[in-house]
Amino acid sequence: MIHLDANATTPLLPEVLDAMLPWLRDGFANPSGAYASAKLARKAIDQARRQVADLIGAEPSEILFTSGGTESVNTALHSLDRLTGEGHAVVSAIEHSAVLRYAESLQREVKLAPVDADGRVNLTAFAELLDGAAFVSIMTANNETGVIQPIAEMRKMAAEKGLPFHSDAIQAAGKMPIDVKATGVDLLSLSAHKFHGPKGMGALYVRKGLRFMPLLRGGGQEDGRRSGTENTASIVAMGVAAAFAAKPDYGNLDEMRNAFEKKVMEQVAGVTVNGSLEHRLPNTSHLSFDGCEAAGLLILLDEAGVACSAGSACMTGKQKPSHVQLAMGIDEARAKSSLRFSFSKLNTMEQAQAAADQVKRAVEKLRRIQGSGVGPVVVYSP
Repeated sequence: MIHLDANATTPLLPEVLDAMLPWLRDGFANPSGAYASAKLARKAIDQARRQVADLIGAEPSEILFTSGGTESVNTALHSLDRLTGEGHAVVSAIEHSAVLRYAESLQREVKLAPVDADGRVNLTAFAELLDGAAFVSIMTANNETGVIQPIAEMRKMAAEKGLPFHSDAIQAAGKMPIDVKATGVDLLSLSAHKFHGPKGMGALYVRKGLRFMPLLRGGGQEDGRRSGTENTASIVAMGVAAAFAAKPDYGNLDEMRNAFEKKVMEQVAGVTVNGSLEHRLPNTSHLSFDGCEAAGLLILLDEAGVACSAGSACMTGKQKPSHVQLAMGIDEARAKSSLRFSFSKLNTMEQAQAAADQVKRAVEKLRRIQGSGVGPVVVYSP
């Protein structure tokens, strides 16, 4: 299987698994304990906190661990909502559902910042939305298209209005450099399994001095900011994964993605790259294929041993265009023909070339089937 769905999840690095196992076997002590084994667990957590902080240019005391990206996002928005005064929230129209669904629950108006055709927030419209706002939450990079947002510029605009700023960097961490001091964000969300750590493990950066209200209350762990007995094994694993992610080898992802994309474009007619070519994650290729439905392509590619994702969500058996593509002005037909291919550091150039060949075969087969009027159901046949 060639896994080209790294934006959905990544496999554990062998070194991450090796670091995790001792804490699942013998290092089970509660880190809040006063005995020797508990103190060892606490020391391991402290080291992991430093490693995660180093990944984003933060101080260890500014990192709190969570159960994953969704909790990190929800915690950040919960705190901002409770501690800011009157006014609306500003989020982009292409945010992940963790942001959009939580925003819907707020007892305040939420205004969506539109994006241009390249998938980047329109800064003129964004500036207008800041008047009368209470806080801002804009993702660092989009999970579908990989398009990177001008966070530092938007943060500066928000700061001029005195507005706190959260960024969902879950898709960006490990794929591009992140420096919270340079961008000036107040809160930033991370998820370990996006950069070869374990699922169910995340972190939230909270700028030193920022007023903060926890989402989970109880025993007062994480310096009172996130209660619940720490998951030592997964925290250690996230730290090791962060240390590997901090290594400056992003070029390899870019080379694989570009080689794959180039070969697909050369071999297949009617292919469109969606989103900014200049401002996107080095691992992500979001493509639309004329005359094909993504659902059929996914089946054929899965049978050929290539894992990727559709550019649209399937709900109750009916394919619906994603909100991200609609926000970019992509029409429904093109949106329903879109696939996302996302590489990880464990992929190889050989896999990129082989996957491109399989995409060519899948597109040619599906176009023959759909052109005959039989319908994509035929792709289930041998």
